[in-house]
Amino acid sequence: MAKFSFISYLFFLFAAVLCAGVEASYGRIPTRVKEGQSIQRAINRAQPGDTILVGKGTYREQITISKDGIRLIGDKAILRPPVTAPKKPNGCVGLAGDGTAAGICIIGPKVKLDPFPGQEHRKVASVDRAVRDVRVEGFEVRDFQGLNIAIVGAKNTEVKHNTVVDGTAYGILTVGSVATRITGNKVSSSSLLFIGICMDDKSDTNGARVSHNTVRNCCAGAFVDPGIDGARVTDNRISDSNPFCPSAGGVSIAGATNTKVSGNKISGITDNGKPELISSGIAIFDFLGRVASNNVVVNNVLKKNDQDLLVDTTGANNKVANNNCATPEALCKK
Repeated sequence: MAKFSFISYLFFLFAAVLCAGVEASYGRIPTRVKEGQSIQRAINRAQPGDTILVGKGTYREQITISKDGIRLIGDKAILRPPVTAPKKPNGCVGLAGDGTAAGICIIGPKVKLDPFPGQEHRKVASVDRAVRDVRVEGFEVRDFQGLNIAIVGAKNTEVKHNTVVDGTAYGILTVGSVATRITGNKVSSSSLLFIGICMDDKSDTNGARVSHNTVRNCCAGAFVDPGIDGARVTDNRISDSNPFCPSAGGVSIAGATNTKVSGNKISGITDNGKPELISSGIAIFDFLGRVASNNVVVNNVLKKNDQDLLVDTTGANNKVANNNCATPEALCKK
């Protein structure tokens, strides 16, 4: 009996040590950052899987996250550009052209980018290893020259419940990544040619998810790039295009495939009195040599747009049906 009890004791002791090791890696006490302290310093000191809680206040810095499982959660935290250029800029500098930077840069290690093509953003040439399972929540990110939040060479990233203001080119951009989820954010801009949310994730069966966001005063609300497969744009509110835009779009499926756009409410997307231009609530079109096909646009509500729906593609099997809209009448009756 004594022998059995001792063996049992050793077994439970081993189990306790094992559990303690797991707790040390995945259940550590969250790190707290207060105004006047550095968010980046906390990230640099963190272990994969750590949670960093950022308190109320304004933080003037650029942030890079390249560690798996980091949860960066703000509580009335405002992120703005640093007063002086950082000595070590993050990996998203130049992503949207010379002189551009990102407020929060979620980027895999050793990501290689193609040269800037002269418009839009740089593409990802290769990813040594994707950074995984990063979550960014509860921040106000504003006024960065280029992008407010960028997700580059990542997998299973979640960006939720943030307020994103005036990112010059992009509010939130995901490029060369897999299975990104962008949910519950508020995006707005006063900048010309601003795209609220842009999806350029790698093609995979579990494409980017963009849902329950509020986007206003942008040239393009949600933009699905050429060649992207399987994106989901659902239950967003997109309204009131920027009056300085040469042309505007609520949701643009630009040479993408197998996109589903449903449950969105889109209004006020106009060309602001420029009849030679076309502004539309939801558009499916071929772009940069890519043909848009197998896309589904259903159960959306579109009001007070110059044109609610636009389909201009040679692609097959694009379904547009059961939308509450007025123009063009033939598409809206389906």
